[in-house]
Amino acid sequence: MKYMDNPLILPDDSRPTRSDAVKNHALLLETAQRLFAEQGLEAVSMSAIAEAAGVGKGTLYRHFKNKSDLAHELLDQDMRDLQMRALRRLQGHHAPLDDLAWFLEQVVRFVDRNEGLLCVAAGDLSLLDTPAHLWWRQTIRGLLNRVQPPLATDLDYMTDMLYVMTDVRTLRFQKRALSYDANRIIDGLKMTLELLTS
Repeated sequence: MKYMDNPLILPDDSRPTRSDAVKNHALLLETAQRLFAEQGLEAVSMSAIAEAAGVGKGTLYRHFKNKSDLAHELLDQDMRDLQMRALRRLQGHHAPLDDLAWFLEQVVRFVDRNEGLLCVAAGDLSLLDTPAHLWWRQTIRGLLNRVQPPLATDLDYMTDMLYVMTDVRTLRFQKRALSYDANRIIDGLKMTLELLTS
């Protein structure tokens, strides 16, 4: 039934125009990122994001189904930036071992920077087997293959060993249970890499 046929049904003027939808999307992402940085991801509700952005909950849920959906969107741009930086770096003429050490550091810093978002995005699953992260493994393996470590009787297992050390849950354990900071984790990975490839 159309709203004109029933005086109790009001016209839906809440639907934004295309440009308003784009602005609202950007505003919600910016607001969520700010609130997560200020209060921590766990402490911020979807309602708080809508209120801080000055939009209704309906507008928020038109853009993002839940906090996991929002986390994926926030991670997307940072992941694309990492991919572009890696592409530029790996097109250069650096030693494969230097490239691999650089890449592992960039991945650890990405995980450290986005720890809360990655945990929400993962839910009960490991992020290691998602397409968005499997390119990390492919890059590690390709660079290890170029390094040609003398002890690499099983290059895939060596790749997995380094790859697992970039998982958000591994880094969270190291930071929270063992009080490692990101620099110690990166230094440890580089030391392990040198031992494996010497």
